[in-house]
Amino acid sequence: MSSNQLQNQLDRKRKQRADAEKKAGEFRSKESEKRAAADKARQAATKTSSESNARSKLREAERRDREAATAGKEASRWQATAARYGKDETALLTKVAKAQKAEADALERQRKREQQQADRRAAADRSAIEHRISRTESALHHAVHQFHVPQKEKLRVLVLGASSAGDLRVGREQKRIRSAVESALHRDLIELDVRPAATTADLLDGISKFRPHVVHFSGHSSEDLIVFEDERDEPHQGVIVTARAFSAAIRATDTPPVLVFMNACRTAHQIDDLVAEVVPFAIGMADEIDDGDAINYAAQFYASVANGQSIHAAHLAGQAALELAGLDGADLPTLAWTDNQDPTDTILVKPIS
Repeated sequence: MSSNQLQNQLDRKRKQRADAEKKAGEFRSKESEKRAAADKARQAATKTSSESNARSKLREAERRDREAATAGKEASRWQATAARYGKDETALLTKVAKAQKAEADALERQRKREQQQADRRAAADRSAIEHRISRTESALHHAVHQFHVPQKEKLRVLVLGASSAGDLRVGREQKRIRSAVESALHRDLIELDVRPAATTADLLDGISKFRPHVVHFSGHSSEDLIVFEDERDEPHQGVIVTARAFSAAIRATDTPPVLVFMNACRTAHQIDDLVAEVVPFAIGMADEIDDGDAINYAAQFYASVANGQSIHAAHLAGQAALELAGLDGADLPTLAWTDNQDPTDTILVKPIS
């Protein structure tokens, strides 16, 4: 319920409390009047010399006492009602404050996402200018994007998961990805190389030996850093790798991947450089993303890919899965691609004829 709706409820509750307090006051005044009238009648009964007048005044006093008692009960009832409305009013005050804070936080998150998107666009523009004036990088750009989507062999997906402190459910994500692929229409056309507790050596070995078409990383990251694990059994801080070093590792092969999927916080800041220098397609997260959101998006993305859907359709399906589950992170996964590639036409898994 919105803060405006809650505020309307609060205003109504305040009016109800004020009305109840007014009613209680009116009945208290009536009770006092009746008590005074009863006392006056009793005093008159003591002063009259007529026995019949005395009895009449005493009966009047009893009647006024009964009326005073009735008014007192009504006053007490309205006071109890006002107290109940007061408790409801206090509870609504708390709800209004929480709703206003939640709405303010949501607006701030939206503002930050829009700023980040603007920053990425500006960075992409700067990157495009730099690449146009650099012969070497332009040649590399051309060579990279001559890569053809595999159609006569299985799609190879290198799945790297790193959580050196043990605070991310990368194992659960890898299990969901495998289950999604195994349940799909073209499950026999995808080969997974799953490496939990991934180190930088796993990255280089996977790129060189497995020659993946897709590199998937899940773990901790920032706008320009990625955290791999070290060869240690106990929880540790991990090995910090720059985005540039990661790109260099992806590029260190004669058969570069088609897609890099960075299922980690704030990696959308890195994907523009990846598609400009290394791969035709990349996916990253625009901000911090919950484990559950990241897992659900990845599982649906690979299920759609394994069902023969395009990269663009798989991306939309992953976002739709989050929205259908009532999760908040549907707008965080971000797909980027180069100018001479179309994600709506790029299908990674096709039946081998």
